[in-house]
Amino acid sequence: MTAVGVIRGTTTDRRVVLPLLRRLRSPEGQANPLPVWDELRALGDVVPAPWGGYFVTGFDACNEVLRGRNWLVPDFAWQERRPDPARWQDPATREMTRTLSRLNPPAHTAQRRALGNLFDRGTLAELRPRVAAHVTRLLDRLALQLRVHGEADFVATVGDQLPIHTVGHWLGIPEGHYPHILDFTHRQVHAQELVPTKSELAVSAQATREMRAYFTGLLAYRRAHPGDDVLSGWIRFWDAQYPDDRAAADQTLYDLTMFITIASLETTATLLTNVAWFLTRDPARADWLRRHPEHVDDAIDEVLRYDPPIHLNSRFAAADTVLAGVPVAKDTTVHVLYGAANHDPRRNPASHVFDIRRKGGHLTFGGGLHYCLGSVLARLEARLLLTELLERFPTLRPAAAPTYANRMVFRRITSLKVTT
Repeated sequence: MTAVGVIRGTTTDRRVVLPLLRRLRSPEGQANPLPVWDELRALGDVVPAPWGGYFVTGFDACNEVLRGRNWLVPDFAWQERRPDPARWQDPATREMTRTLSRLNPPAHTAQRRALGNLFDRGTLAELRPRVAAHVTRLLDRLALQLRVHGEADFVATVGDQLPIHTVGHWLGIPEGHYPHILDFTHRQVHAQELVPTKSELAVSAQATREMRAYFTGLLAYRRAHPGDDVLSGWIRFWDAQYPDDRAAADQTLYDLTMFITIASLETTATLLTNVAWFLTRDPARADWLRRHPEHVDDAIDEVLRYDPPIHLNSRFAAADTVLAGVPVAKDTTVHVLYGAANHDPRRNPASHVFDIRRKGGHLTFGGGLHYCLGSVLARLEARLLLTELLERFPTLRPAAAPTYANRMVFRRITSLKVTT
């Protein structure tokens, strides 16, 4: 026994997981990753990765990594200690390493304290009417497409659009800019794959240049035309923090604005589309939830548990340690597999059954210092969307299964055709 239970057949052959990783990226694995997660978990709670380091599959072991202070995110200091530092010099990789998701204390602590509770009750109360209006307008478009064409793409019409309208309005970004932001966000994310190809890194590098040009221009315009908005408030705050160093203020502002914007998009879009997919594919499930709206939040949590928008995240050991009975040396990377952890039957019995009333646990929003900043906003968007979707479209059904981008880290649904 270990701290997380019995390790079933922990393997020492790093090559064993290669076919499983290939399956996870295949069309079949994207459509149904559950068998792959099962097989990875069967290899043990801590499974050697082909390139060194480990995959972490068990719920308790993943939770320990996400919440433990002995586990840090791969920051610039860690990258510089790698035997292959050139691997980390790609522009898109370096751009994301400056963001909150790749900062450790004390830098992370300083930025989080400066931001405060971004989406506290007061902010959510102010945002709620606007998000509700976005939901109604987007569902009006969905209704029109269904009436005219008989079917519609939920992703293009609603799933991709609600997050950018929500965060865009909050930050005062012009609506005409939304398509451009979505475009470079979809392309930039390739650099965050575990082993990106040269062509993927080239696509991400170009997207990063476009992203930097856009947000740099946005901040320069807002600095010249300040108002009573979130972004203007950030500018005033960071200018005061760096009164004699405008470049440092601008860099911090860029990193925060860029990260909070793009981090709000793909993951929330995947959640929203999954909500539509899992809650309308079974008419009886949709009908039951329509009659029991008090379980809408439970349904959203089960969607988050069942199919997390992020397949994995990475940490490294701050010191020599032991994880689930496996010795892990300082600086060794571990990859937390959210889906495998969420489907661990030791935490969620009958884990492959989609059960709205499960009251189970999931790690989809992470944990500890890097718990998702926008989790409450994503829940608000999902709650308002699902509630109105069930009311307005009682016969909405998928016309076909979703299609997915060929990724292993950030899950993205590229299309979900629906009909009535």
